[in-house]
Amino acid sequence: MSTGTLLMLALLLFLLLAYLARSAIYIIRPYEQGLYERLGSFRGTLNPGFNIVSPLISRVIKMDLRTQPLDVPAQEVITKDNAPTRVDAIIYIKVIDPKKAFYEVQHYRKATVYLAQTTLRSVIGDMELDEIFYNRNRINTHLRDILDEATDAWGVKVENVEIREVEPVPRVKQAMEEQTSAERERRAAIRRADGEKRAAILKAEGGKRSRILQAEGLRQAKILEAEGQRLATILESQGEAQKLRILAMGSLPLDSKALTVLSLDTLKSVGNGQATKIIFPFELSKLVQGAADYLGSGSETIKEHTPMSAPDMERLVGKADDVLGEIPKHNELKKELDQIEKDMELISTESLAPASSKDKFPSKEEEEK
Repeated sequence: MSTGTLLMLALLLFLLLAYLARSAIYIIRPYEQGLYERLGSFRGTLNPGFNIVSPLISRVIKMDLRTQPLDVPAQEVITKDNAPTRVDAIIYIKVIDPKKAFYEVQHYRKATVYLAQTTLRSVIGDMELDEIFYNRNRINTHLRDILDEATDAWGVKVENVEIREVEPVPRVKQAMEEQTSAERERRAAIRRADGEKRAAILKAEGGKRSRILQAEGLRQAKILEAEGQRLATILESQGEAQKLRILAMGSLPLDSKALTVLSLDTLKSVGNGQATKIIFPFELSKLVQGAADYLGSGSETIKEHTPMSAPDMERLVGKADDVLGEIPKHNELKKELDQIEKDMELISTESLAPASSKDKFPSKEEEEK
């Protein structure tokens, strides 16, 4: 046999050995697990690392055990309130039983996506559009539970479901925008009305308090003015009574001659005045006759008059203290005025006190009720 033939046979033998070695050696990565088949029958699973199987008659299927995201295409769904809406989602799955995932279902990824599409249609179709927007977390949880229960027979676990976008059709979206705008206008109108109402209440309350304070101030002024006038009248009357008392006591020793001299002196003062008409409250001729008698030129002689003594006057009109009454002292008058001022300050404080709890503004919840 020639050398060329030997080299060719050696090369073919080397290639055959290399192929056999390649088909007998399998390396499984840490995130994978292998399904070992020999002559068409399942023989077991291969763990991560270096594995040797029977060459030519064996097959190893590698299964990825990592969490895998699957995109669920957008679906046009009719909601419970007949609003066409496009909804898409993303699901996260993980193979927990490689044998079931390969032998119990064909293309477990595609089967899971198809199942998610139909389940999404069913769940969204039983809800109104507003519920979809407000209850995404509840929808995600419900979808995950349904899909996980269905895919458990395939050895696949659905870890999470997230609805990415809920997009109503253009006409529904326009209606929603108009509804939102109307709702905002309604809230703005309510806020404006509430503000105007509160402003009117505050204005009325301020006007009421202003009138109360004005009335209270006027009342206090009248009380103080009346009290001052009363005290002034009392003091003037007592002063006038004291004056008369002093005059009465001083006139006791005067006789008719002295009275005549005082009367003439009074006439002199009246004559010096600027008035053109003078009215005398007594008969002037008697005064002139008394003066003539005093000068000795009258027709009659002057009768002697004995002045009344103080005891005689007290027996006639009573004692001076009983007639005039008790005269208040300065300290007593000042104490009474101070007490009046304190009473006025107390009344003013009570009128300025804040309104009670029942007069306060009602809460927003009470107004809405």
